[in-house]
Amino acid sequence: MNNIVVGMGEALWDVLPEGKKIGGAPANFAYHVSQFGLASEVISAVGDDALGDEILENLTSKGLSHLIEKVPYPTGTVQVEIDQAGVPQYEIKENVAWDNIPYTARLEAIAERTGAVCFGSLAQRNVVSRNTINRFLDAMPQTDSTAIVFDVNLRQGFYNKEILCNSMKRCNILKINDEELVTVSRMFGYPGIDLQDKCWILLDKYNLKMLILTCGINGSYVFTPGNVSFQPTPKVEVADTVGAGDSFTAAFIASILKGKSVAEAHALAVQTSAYVCTQKGAMPVLPKELTNL
Repeated sequence: MNNIVVGMGEALWDVLPEGKKIGGAPANFAYHVSQFGLASEVISAVGDDALGDEILENLTSKGLSHLIEKVPYPTGTVQVEIDQAGVPQYEIKENVAWDNIPYTARLEAIAERTGAVCFGSLAQRNVVSRNTINRFLDAMPQTDSTAIVFDVNLRQGFYNKEILCNSMKRCNILKINDEELVTVSRMFGYPGIDLQDKCWILLDKYNLKMLILTCGINGSYVFTPGNVSFQPTPKVEVADTVGAGDSFTAAFIASILKGKSVAEAHALAVQTSAYVCTQKGAMPVLPKELTNL
C-alpha cells in the first residue's frame, strides 16, 4: 500500500515573542494531515542536543510518526517577529541539522510506500538535504495517483532559479502565494502578466495536475487543466498566521486523497487555515467538524 503522506525538510524551533514553538513546514503539514486520519510521517534531522531531544519528544507526544536522524549540527531555530497585522518575519539560522538530512535505507523504505509528499525550497538551500529530497522523490512509486507537492517557500534569499525549476519539474502539484509568484515570474522572465495568466503558464509549462495560489486576504485559487476554483478568505480574528499555509496544504491534500473533488478540497483547506489563524502557533488541534471527512 502506497499510503504514507510525508512532510519532508526543515524541523526547527520557531522562537516567538511568547516563547518557542515547534515549527517547520514539513512537521506542520504532517501533523495536520494526521488530524484528518491519514498515516503521515515527518522526515528531517535534528542535532544531538537538548533542542533536538525536545523536538523528538514533542512530535512523539502529538502521536506524530517521524524519521528524524540526529546529525552533528545544531538543531535549527528561527527567530520570529510578529508584526501588527499578525504576519511573521523570520530570521533563519544557517548550517543547522535540517540542512544535512541523510539518505538512509530506512528513508528509502518509507519512500517506496509514500503516496504523497510535500517538500519546499527552503530545505534545499544545502546540497546534502537537496540531494536527499531528490533521491526520495526518485524512490517513490511513479503512479498516476501519487501526489508530489512542491510548496514554494521563499525565505531570506535561500533559493535560486535552478532549485525552483528542478522542483517544479519534479512535482505534479505546485503551491505558491501571490508574492512568491511575482518573484518567480521575474526570475523566469514573464513579469508583465496578471497573476492568473502566470498560473496558467506554469500549469502548462510544467505539466502540473494542479496549481494552488494563495493571496492572503484576497482569497485563493486552485488551477487544474481547463478549470479554476476560487474561494474567498474568511474574515476571522487573527492570533497569528504561523503555519496557516501548511494547514491549508494538509487539508487540501488529505481531502484529495480521500476522493473529494477539487472544489470540496479547496473549501475545506480555506476553512482549516482560517481556523489555524485564530490560534497561537502552527499546530493547534483542529475541531472535529473540520477533520471528519
